[in-house]
Amino acid sequence: MKYSISILISILFIQELVSQTSYKFSDNCLTVDNGSIIRIINCSDDSIFSEGIWLQGVERNYLQSRSPEFQFIMNDKKISGYSGWKLVSCNPVSDNSGGNGAALKLDGKGPARGIEIIISYITYKGLPLVRKWITFKNNSASDIKLEGADIESLSLNIDYVSTWVYHNYARMKHLGTYTGNWDDPVVVIHNTTLRAGMALGNEAPGVLKRTVFHTTDRNADVGLTHPGQDFPFRKWLKPGEVWESPGTFIALYSDCDDGYNVINTVVNEFVRKHLGTRLSTINNKPLFVYNTWNPFRTFVSDSLVRDVAKAAAECGIQEFIIDDGWEYNYGRKSSARGWGENYGDWLVDLNKFPGSLSSTFDYIRSLGMKPGLWISIGSATSDSKVLQEHPEWFIVNRNGKIGNLHYESSGQEFATSCFGTDWVNYIKSAILKLVKEHGLAYAKLDLSIVTSAYINNPSISGCYAVDHPYHRDHEESLIVIYQNVLRLFDELHAEAPDLFIDCTFETAGKLQLQDYAFAKHAEGNWLSNIEEPYPTGALRMRQLAWWRSPAVPAGSLVIGNLPFDSKNFEFDLKSLIGTLPIV
Repeated sequence: MKYSISILISILFIQELVSQTSYKFSDNCLTVDNGSIIRIINCSDDSIFSEGIWLQGVERNYLQSRSPEFQFIMNDKKISGYSGWKLVSCNPVSDNSGGNGAALKLDGKGPARGIEIIISYITYKGLPLVRKWITFKNNSASDIKLEGADIESLSLNIDYVSTWVYHNYARMKHLGTYTGNWDDPVVVIHNTTLRAGMALGNEAPGVLKRTVFHTTDRNADVGLTHPGQDFPFRKWLKPGEVWESPGTFIALYSDCDDGYNVINTVVNEFVRKHLGTRLSTINNKPLFVYNTWNPFRTFVSDSLVRDVAKAAAECGIQEFIIDDGWEYNYGRKSSARGWGENYGDWLVDLNKFPGSLSSTFDYIRSLGMKPGLWISIGSATSDSKVLQEHPEWFIVNRNGKIGNLHYESSGQEFATSCFGTDWVNYIKSAILKLVKEHGLAYAKLDLSIVTSAYINNPSISGCYAVDHPYHRDHEESLIVIYQNVLRLFDELHAEAPDLFIDCTFETAGKLQLQDYAFAKHAEGNWLSNIEEPYPTGALRMRQLAWWRSPAVPAGSLVIGNLPFDSKNFEFDLKSLIGTLPIV
């Protein structure tokens, strides 16, 4: 009790000191305080731990004292805030979205010797939320293997018996021990007795997210997957190499019986204003989009596109997307099937578009619409020149052969590229060529790159090559592929700032998957293919949009694509309004 009272007195004493800044550092103690939330981190006794986290004006400490702060596995040894650390410095830190705070730099001692970490804490004016990430640097003379990284490792001062876990985009409730997965960009821990709780945000990409509650004793860990899970995180660091983790965030609330309220308020405001989504950076957002996939599949042509585009423009469509079928490979044979042919070389099919795409796109623009294309970002078929000339750019499966991550197949007619190779530069050049030569304004980037939305075997994932330049083994390939494809999006935007990237759920890796990592680098996410007639399709679309938002930006949800000629299109359109409307 005396210890708790002394902490509260310390908080009151320093509040005036930190009123003009978001943090105060004194006597090896960091206090992060933006006027809405307070977090105290103690660096003493060769350790780092959280003393607590409070809402402004509320006495309740949401953490047990000496909460361990983080944990990870380094060269097969478990490391935490208690493993031995020397505080080097505390410096101000900020982001590009109005956040500021402090970064603690620490050198590892004992079992943590050889690793340097910088822990960054960011707050935003008026929000009871703390964002956090860790930068790792290998200061040793040997390679370091990082695994099981929990960026937040908290001991909660919350009784688990009366606690609900809001999971699966915070729309579902769970009681008891919980281990989250790719559908948990944010989880809410809500105590019904206290009428209080916290939202735990996880900015890790795709299937590498891990958020848990009460797997030991009232713990809450947020970060990356662990060894033994289906898609384990691993990162190798060479001597001198630096790696920055994905971010996490904690948002507190009290005096509320509904844990979802924090999603509707604090989390929603953070995501809209401060997460740094691509959608928030563009001034002219697409309001009404047409895509040819339903009903034409790959059977498109210049004449068909012109006919449909004219009708679409008369209906108010603003962007016109030609889906699969516009392309062929160097063999110059048009696709005969509904999908799955002519991937890799990305040449315009002159059998279908004799004036190339420039003529077709010019016509689309003359009608007041922006043109777009579908592209498989990481696939090639066996007839492609790129697969024949650069087999080293493709996934190696567990049997040592070129692999297909999109669907299970014993043949070699379809291959998935590896973003742990120079494929990333090849596909970047192919997309930019379409932008520069034809004025491409919207790119729907599709199909599996890490794991499939349609395969339940986790061993069919990533790349098993041990000689690819940017990953060392299968486990490391997962994070490398994700981070390189997200970097590709940034590089595309750097050279084509107005390009709208629609990254599909298949590329993200699981059914109807959208998360913070992809929202920060791509404007949209093709979330599903819904084609059922009224009312089934519209109601499915409405339910899916409700399910995913507002945990993730509603405007990033591209749910395609209901028929434009539906007899009940007004009802369909009302269902689309809560997303990026596409037909």
